[in-house]
Amino acid sequence: MISRRRFLLDAGGLGALAVLGTSAYAIGYEPELLDITTYRLVPRGWPAGKKLRICVIADLHACEPWVGAAKVRQIAELANSLKPDMTVLLGDFNGGHNFVTGPVMPDQWGEALSILKAPLGSYAILGNHDMWHGALPRMDSDEGESVRRALKGANIKLLENEAVRLTHDDQPFWLLGLGDQIAYRVGHGRFRGLDDLRGTLAQVSDDAPALLLAHEPFIFPRVPERISLTLCGHTHGGQVNLPIIGPAMLEYGRSMKYIYGYINERGREMIISGGIGTSMAPIRFRRPPEILDIHLG
Repeated sequence: MISRRRFLLDAGGLGALAVLGTSAYAIGYEPELLDITTYRLVPRGWPAGKKLRICVIADLHACEPWVGAAKVRQIAELANSLKPDMTVLLGDFNGGHNFVTGPVMPDQWGEALSILKAPLGSYAILGNHDMWHGALPRMDSDEGESVRRALKGANIKLLENEAVRLTHDDQPFWLLGLGDQIAYRVGHGRFRGLDDLRGTLAQVSDDAPALLLAHEPFIFPRVPERISLTLCGHTHGGQVNLPIIGPAMLEYGRSMKYIYGYINERGREMIISGGIGTSMAPIRFRRPPEILDIHLG
């Protein structure tokens, strides 16, 4: 038999060990994982016989030692191994926190991504961290210019409120990419975006199916049924997902409605990637880094 005091002391020690073990896992192990998450679907407006395979890479947040240039190269190699028809990158290439040993400059991660290969090419949009600051949050912003140059050097087509018409197996489709929705801070919790959904949609000139790339999922309520599928990042899938409590690292009090995975609202469909890197702190719990392997048709 043990005393109540001894029991409480032992329980407290075990609890402390559990917290330490969980912290070590969340910092030292889970961020180093890399999952491939596969989705197979025929979204509304997408012809059932029209097959298209898309690899999605989101939120690299390149920085040392967490997502260095060598790791970015490994991610690109893994993407190529999936043999996608098209690769898309959903923004936030710059690091997202200062718990680092050093930056990964855009020309470094750009060179690592330059090996991406897909028959239809690679396409990207910018994220809020690409606009807010330089390669790390403590570095001055150039409003995304260094990221734009790195993507161009890597032969990755950047879409900023632009629609491009592509053809695969003699069947056309549209790929639309939005500017970032919270590109500029204009006050406490207030932002001005560069996104122009209406202007981007106006570039679609026929009835071929259309896919939309948007860094933040906040715009989804405004996306029309004309869009077959919306692909987003930004949330890191919650990044730290506590049992019972749920996501613990959401920004700006945004709705918990759009956090991760497949979402269907009145037939409109969206997939939110958990992404690769981290923001605020280099911690992930119950949401390991991932790239998406999406099969349409």
